[in-house]
Amino acid sequence: MTEIIGVRFKSAGKVYYFSPNGQKLEAGALVIVETARGVECGEVVMTNRMIEDEKITPPLKPIIRAATEQDKKVLEQNKVKEQNAFKICEEKILAHKLDMKLVDVECTFDNNKLLFYFTAEARVDFRELVKDLAAVFRTRIELRQIGVRDEAKILGGLGICGRPFCCNGFLGEFQPVSIKMAKEQGLSLNPTKISGTCGRLMCCLKYEQDCYEELLKVTPKVGAYVNTGKFKGHVEEVNLLTGKLKVKPEKSDEPASIFDKSEVTVIKDGKIRVDRDEAKALKSLEG
Repeated sequence: MTEIIGVRFKSAGKVYYFSPNGQKLEAGALVIVETARGVECGEVVMTNRMIEDEKITPPLKPIIRAATEQDKKVLEQNKVKEQNAFKICEEKILAHKLDMKLVDVECTFDNNKLLFYFTAEARVDFRELVKDLAAVFRTRIELRQIGVRDEAKILGGLGICGRPFCCNGFLGEFQPVSIKMAKEQGLSLNPTKISGTCGRLMCCLKYEQDCYEELLKVTPKVGAYVNTGKFKGHVEEVNLLTGKLKVKPEKSDEPASIFDKSEVTVIKDGKIRVDRDEAKALKSLEG
């Protein structure tokens, strides 16, 4: 077991572990640490605690110090620098006629590097742009192309549920979401219904997937051949959450009847399949 402190550098960003170096820090405190990018200032989101060694990626770097008033002034100065850099970079992009959209600018705490995040439909030759920016700011310049999910995480906004984006509010890392999940949850495979503002499958499809997988193990699927005790027939509709099934009699023109899953015996279960052409057409939503 090793004592750690969890530090986050962005709102809803990934949490990184550091050695407390003998310090006791409260959640929300700002600390100065050394990272792969250089000296950075982050926020404590996990107070001193012991965790298993296998959960740590060595080497575990120590907290340098709690942020001082001077450090906080540097942060404010960096924010102003980031705003100016954003405007200048947009002007340079227009001047070079580059097909790219600037999303965000970050200035490292020690002012050794400026990072520019952008989106683009294809690869962009930004070598001349980097030269121009380096001449203006006289520091290391790095341009990073990001995806639409990352763009949504940085910019934030409101989802179709009316709440702030999960990725911007609390999701530290993106989880893989698939068309199969939407199918298993009985959702319409209409792109406008299952995709978020970023144009990719909604992250919230992942939240309840474990529950749906457990329910699917004990609930007949659409197409299942079952015995209701009154007749044998095929399941036409399933409500996984209530356990109610609509069963059509096999040898009768009578309408389908509603049964609870506990009232039927499965003779041959159905399968949830995603049509190949449909899956191919919606594959871009998973990216």
